[in-house]
Amino acid sequence: MEKIRLKGITWNHSRGLLPMAATAQRFNELHPHIEITWEKRSLQEFADLSIGQLAARFDLLMIDHPWAGFAAETAAVLPLDQYLPAGFIDDQRKNSVGRSYGSYTYGGHQWALSIDAATPVASSRPDLLAKHGLLLPARFNDLLELAKQRLVGFSLIPIDTLMSFYMFCCSLGEPPCLRTEEVISEKTGTRALQLFRQLASLVNRDFFEKNPIAVYETMTLTDEIAYCPFAYGYSNYARDGYARKLLHFHDLVSLDGITPMQSTLGGTGLAVSSNCTHRREALMYAEYVASPVCQQTLYFQNGGQPGHLSAWKNEKVNASSSDYFTNTLPALERAFLRPRYHGHMYFQDHAGDYVREYLLDGGQERPLLQKLNDIYHQSQKAQPL
Repeated sequence: MEKIRLKGITWNHSRGLLPMAATAQRFNELHPHIEITWEKRSLQEFADLSIGQLAARFDLLMIDHPWAGFAAETAAVLPLDQYLPAGFIDDQRKNSVGRSYGSYTYGGHQWALSIDAATPVASSRPDLLAKHGLLLPARFNDLLELAKQRLVGFSLIPIDTLMSFYMFCCSLGEPPCLRTEEVISEKTGTRALQLFRQLASLVNRDFFEKNPIAVYETMTLTDEIAYCPFAYGYSNYARDGYARKLLHFHDLVSLDGITPMQSTLGGTGLAVSSNCTHRREALMYAEYVASPVCQQTLYFQNGGQPGHLSAWKNEKVNASSSDYFTNTLPALERAFLRPRYHGHMYFQDHAGDYVREYLLDGGQERPLLQKLNDIYHQSQKAQPL
């Protein structure tokens, strides 16, 4: 039988690479004529690089859902609903973790399978909180008091500041980018920026250079940070033996004292390139990885963060991850689905720089909001990628 070789691209972290390598190995054992190799790219490249460029080089792609509009416009990846069994697609939809499955639905088609689900959630070092005689914060004001003790850290690189700005807007009752003329109303945008800067001003400036992975490494490699209020969750750090110290993960604090904050959905999806010359085999692998059995076992056991709801509710999965999935599922279920129109990546690539600059140096909110609106209008012209 002819040897078939497929190439995939994922991102450079245990959560991104190891489950794909493990599933590829097992898939090869089940289908010896199909060999799949996975390459990795940095987390920033994962967010930045065009799937059009990657689809020209790779058969299988782990993609970020804001690319869905681009996928629908360019057909760089396959509409999976036209290739995979209807019963399988229906199971994926019914067992979505929050809006994860729907985040890859655009223009009436499914452009990726949500094999990895995530949103910003809180995390802590229980040992450090106990050492300082502190409880987990429940309200934003509690968080500010904890931050004043220099025990708080979170990601403040451009992309994460933008996602957190979205979170503050949503938590104030107004999701961003619902209207074509402005990102957010001046009243809500101003309040969101002020609250965000109030907290960011209490955090060590080193965190303006750290992505979520670097935040978690700082929390586990040093004994300086006891609490992270929001960063894209990584269940790896809640598993024994992965890091020097174990992290526990939690739902978010509330602004109003009643409802936890609403963060911005993340996660990754598995797509098949339209340029793939062995589509049948690539689709077989995609269906295998996204299956509930694989998600609950091999995928999770090798560092993956599943996207199938059955895995999030699985007792063994939770027992192996300090109840990461049970504790953070409520945050996933209410997470905000950011815009995915063709061109929004232009806004996502540029707007965070200005929010971060404001958090670092201060300034007036109105000019910043106008600058965001200008970038937003540019993005609606569907910038070529």
